[in-house]
Amino acid sequence: MEAAVEWDGTDNNLDAFLAPTYYIDSDNPAIVAFSEKATKGLTDPTEKAIALFDAVRDGYRYDPYSMSHDTESYRASVVVGTDRGWCVTKSILLTAAARAAGIPAAIGFADVKNHLNTPKLREVMGGSDLFAYHGFAVLYLKGRWIKVSPAFNMQMCTRFHTKPLIFDGEHDALLHEFDQKDRKHMEYLRERGIFLEAPVQDILDEFDRIYPNFSGKVADAQATDKAFHAAE
Repeated sequence: MEAAVEWDGTDNNLDAFLAPTYYIDSDNPAIVAFSEKATKGLTDPTEKAIALFDAVRDGYRYDPYSMSHDTESYRASVVVGTDRGWCVTKSILLTAAARAAGIPAAIGFADVKNHLNTPKLREVMGGSDLFAYHGFAVLYLKGRWIKVSPAFNMQMCTRFHTKPLIFDGEHDALLHEFDQKDRKHMEYLRERGIFLEAPVQDILDEFDRIYPNFSGKVADAQATDKAFHAAE
């Protein structure tokens, strides 16, 4: 398994941003098929990037309780076979799909504060509103790097009155500071870096450090979530 090498800030070796890694396994047949289906009939890289962003954003329901300590679940080829994900897994999938489409891509992370965090999720996070290692994809288009977060699907945004992220292929599409009701929503606090490979173990180690009993509480929340949807 490759080390999660951090980007050095240059564009000197774009081939490295097209190469598959253990977690961003862009050469996996399932990823190739997903990428080709989402970009069918498109030739322009920017149009492909927009199509891939939309496919990941809305094709996978945002579910923070899908977090796992099983490192295999973070491989793009595993994520693509599910119906949900959270910011890290969905960004890994988008990064892999972009590379499969010939678009240089990396994965970035930042710590953010969610001012509208739900009581249930706050409890899982030990009473914290800090989301460490919020993930986003970084795509190289028209000679520059663009940051995009495919985490929140449109249905979720409508339900919780948050502003949906629309990627136009030209500008960053990162979490909004305010929601549709002008309530303070997401606040970016700290950059964690941009990487060629997802630093999955570092993320899990940090979660264990800052979120008390994280694993057990996520498991309990997952069980409750499954029971709720079964009752529906």
